[in-house]
Amino acid sequence: MNALRVSAVTAAACATVIATAMNSSAINTYNSSPAPERTEVGALVATWDDDADPGTADRVDWVCSGTMIDADTFLTAAHCTTDWPDNVRFYVSLDQDVQAGLTAAARQYPGDPAAQANAVAVEGIAHTHPDYPGPAADGHDISVVELPAAKVAARWSFTPATLPTADRLGELGPRGLDSTDWVVAGYGTQEAQRGPGGHTHPGGGVRLKAPLSFNALNNAWVRLAMTAPQGNGGACYGDSGGPNFATLDGKRVLAATTITGDGPCYATNVVYRLDTPDARAFLAPYVRLP
Repeated sequence: MNALRVSAVTAAACATVIATAMNSSAINTYNSSPAPERTEVGALVATWDDDADPGTADRVDWVCSGTMIDADTFLTAAHCTTDWPDNVRFYVSLDQDVQAGLTAAARQYPGDPAAQANAVAVEGIAHTHPDYPGPAADGHDISVVELPAAKVAARWSFTPATLPTADRLGELGPRGLDSTDWVVAGYGTQEAQRGPGGHTHPGGGVRLKAPLSFNALNNAWVRLAMTAPQGNGGACYGDSGGPNFATLDGKRVLAATTITGDGPCYATNVVYRLDTPDARAFLAPYVRLP
């Protein structure tokens, strides 16, 4: 949903610069919890130019979520890595609290966005699906950031997420997926809060997780319910590109990535399947597929 695309950047305090660069979500307060054990889940950090001097990056912030799928490949959403100023640089952090790290780095390195980014993250090279943005049936909203494996390993310990086999979700079908345990993770903001100035989405920058339940399966998408009365939590702005894990055959599998949902972040998480021929073809040059 386009509203989520804008708010992911808003949560990172840069919507006025690149309002078209983002698409989704964050983890809600209800039925959610911290996720320090999900060390493969990270935040996408960016530096970019935001003034009249195009040669100098002067902004830095976390902007999306994602997952390490091998030692040097970070999976996220295409809308997280497109429509930026030409001098944008992307970084990945696997810290539990990226926002706190950036706040401390701003005090230590005032006026130096690159130093602030390097204090919390490792720089990489983004590769976006060449057919993004695609039609509604399959938006090709998938991207990876290739990282120097040695630098990542020197800073964090993690086990890469397991990707699904070809058409695994299709094989299970709605009945099988309905009985599957689902968990979303990410760094995004919280569900809409009503205040004097209208609705806001506070928080963000800390890795959280929440349970979801299956709603519907499409050729490229899964729709997951975030309704609190059913014990679900959910995603919100800033969770774009982050993982939606499904327990398949007793194993945690990265089945899909968060892309969009409803504006207030109360009802539905719309996620991009990773078991489709298109997603697998895009990922094949970067990671060994099961």
